[in-house]
Amino acid sequence: MEEIKVTIDEKGNVKLTVFGAKGPKCLQLTAEMERLLGGEVDREFTSEYYQQETTESQRIKDKA
Repeated sequence: MEEIKVTIDEKGNVKLTVFGAKGPKCLQLTAEMERLLGGEVDREFTSEYYQQETTESQRIKDKA
């Protein structure tokens, strides 16, 4: 499950931190918030950004 932490410092700067999203999915999750905040964004990617999202698949063979 993805989580977005919003931090606002004393100068009014907003920091969005995404947890649980691997790869560029974090950019999709924060796109609307960034647009509403004015669109100018400084990005600092976590190690999760550089990980690939994994999917599980299972192959079932027919014994006939």
